[in-house]
Amino acid sequence: MSKAFGLDFGTTNSALAHARSDGSVRLAQFSGNTTFRSVVYFDEDEAGASRKLRVVAGPDAIHSYLNAKTPGRLIQSTKSYLASRLFNQTQIFGETYSLEELIGILLRYLRKGAEAQFGDLGSELVVGRPVHFGGAKDALDDEFAVNRLRSAFRHAGFDEVHFLPEPVAAAYKYQRRLDHEELVLIADFGGGTSDFSIVQLKPGPTNQVLGTDGVGIAGDAFDSKLVRRLIAPMLGLGSEYKSQFGNILPVPNWLYEHLERWHYLSFLKTRKNLDLLRQIHFQSLEAEKIAALIQLVDNDLGYRLYQAVEQTKCKLSASAVSEFQFREAEITIDDSVRREAFEGWIDQELRQIGECVDRLLSHCQVTAKDVDSVFMTGGSSFVPAIRRIFENKFGSGVPIRVGQEFTSVAEGLAIYALELLG
Repeated sequence: MSKAFGLDFGTTNSALAHARSDGSVRLAQFSGNTTFRSVVYFDEDEAGASRKLRVVAGPDAIHSYLNAKTPGRLIQSTKSYLASRLFNQTQIFGETYSLEELIGILLRYLRKGAEAQFGDLGSELVVGRPVHFGGAKDALDDEFAVNRLRSAFRHAGFDEVHFLPEPVAAAYKYQRRLDHEELVLIADFGGGTSDFSIVQLKPGPTNQVLGTDGVGIAGDAFDSKLVRRLIAPMLGLGSEYKSQFGNILPVPNWLYEHLERWHYLSFLKTRKNLDLLRQIHFQSLEAEKIAALIQLVDNDLGYRLYQAVEQTKCKLSASAVSEFQFREAEITIDDSVRREAFEGWIDQELRQIGECVDRLLSHCQVTAKDVDSVFMTGGSSFVPAIRRIFENKFGSGVPIRVGQEFTSVAEGLAIYALELLG
């Protein structure tokens, strides 16, 4: 490896870091940020009678999407599809793209931005991966996802990719702050997965990974509960319509399952689905709610809704109650949610995360009393209920540390890349 670069390709955000020969680490900047939004945006440039497909990624994708006069197609959370054998390709403005090609577009765009700062990145790279990919049911699914990801990186010119579990990468970053030996539980909370490792760390380059585990639950799952409980009822969930035979039927639940998952929402915008929604609207007993749902889908407002949900979730991390406001097109939703209610909605997910930590401790034959510290990283590490999982398991005697929640994995990957140079 001629250059030590580490890339954390995330469900929501990605980050790239460079480790110099002196051991210092520098993060790539993208429009003034150290993270690159993991989104791709397609629209059509009209020039006279002809139309030309335009595609951008990252910050430019968000800017283009938010400023579009006519809605294009915003593709989000591509990482969440990697373990699925059902997603092979999709049609975008009449063009067919495989999942690997979509991720490759994003990576090429990210690479171009990074190379403006660091020069040529070369063809070899260290990349983070979850312990278990979202949706993976077994090791074969994880292997399938890794192979697809490797193919996607080849689309961006990275022919040799070294994968490292994301919580292990975070351990390399955390190790830099140590001046003594510690047995550390690393907890990395991404958009699609929560990943854990138990590592024996010492100052310097030496460490021993005792074990890793993970679960396909994280920030996106918490967002989906807010959508299901707070927003979807305002858009017709639980409402009814009259069929052509006069029967009273519930509005199909699968529409709202797509609404809950950001990376599925854009796929609702098909002629078939919009025709169905308009038919339901015509016969709906609460037509104004279905009209709002049609506005959301037809105007591709999923990202704007995501922003509003994310703001509400972040406010709940700091206060006991948060207001929710969403006013776009002809949609107006004003409501509030209490932290206690939100934590009740995500109780099952919190239990699964706690069970995953217990499973890892048991596998490593480590007790809570053996652990010297817990290091938490990733966006959901801010959620108070997540923090309480570790406070309850390890007690007040074990310090819980946080830091650089969105970039510590990328920095750890770069540090590991530097080790590969020998």
